[in-house]
Amino acid sequence: MPSTLTVAQLTGQDESHLTSMSSGHRLQSSVVQAFEYLCADARRAGFDLQIASSFRSFARQCLLWNEKAVGDRVVHDDQGIPIDLSSLTDKEAVHAIMRFSALPGTSRHHWGTDLDIFDASAMPQGYQLQLSPQEVGPDGIFDPLHIWLDERMAADQSYGFFRPYHTDSGGVAPERWHLSYAPISTACEHLCTSDVLVSALKPAKIQLWDAVNEQFTELFQRYVAVTPGWCPAPSQVSGSA
Repeated sequence: MPSTLTVAQLTGQDESHLTSMSSGHRLQSSVVQAFEYLCADARRAGFDLQIASSFRSFARQCLLWNEKAVGDRVVHDDQGIPIDLSSLTDKEAVHAIMRFSALPGTSRHHWGTDLDIFDASAMPQGYQLQLSPQEVGPDGIFDPLHIWLDERMAADQSYGFFRPYHTDSGGVAPERWHLSYAPISTACEHLCTSDVLVSALKPAKIQLWDAVNEQFTELFQRYVAVTPGWCPAPSQVSGSA
């Protein structure tokens, strides 16, 4: 793995730090190895741990953002109810989108360290995966998997994977399904400064850019910087089998 990602890699514009898995998903090679260890343990515990989303490019994140900004893709609130962005100011619309979707260049999925997971063995035939709070909450179909993961993380037996969005601090909505490989992603967090991200965003054709740029410092602190303590101190994180 590269010891330090370049700005282009950090912002999803260069994919040379990635390796492909048999599933077609792409992550950094050391993350793939750690995830395979975690999957093996999950199988022994009766779960079929699978990836729903891994690396996402800047271009892909830009497409998702712009489709939401212009109303071609649904933006919903915490209860899953669609929001009419036309009834909001541009600044309000930016916050509504960022509750569940990262700005291009700011997504942790760019780094090849973060992934969204689910338990394929818990899904009835024909079930459509949603990655919703209901699926991972109490009595949700994926709750048993996440209870098991909670126990592994608490015991530092999760091979370096922890949840950066485990609590609601008023920024990104809690995502129990989002795992991050802390031995690498904690370093990426320090590299992704507001100046780095603005330099990547300015040349791109981002909808609502004026509203984003005007309040970028607030957006960075609220939606990009994660809550301290989301994982053990880097020196204590185990990244090996």
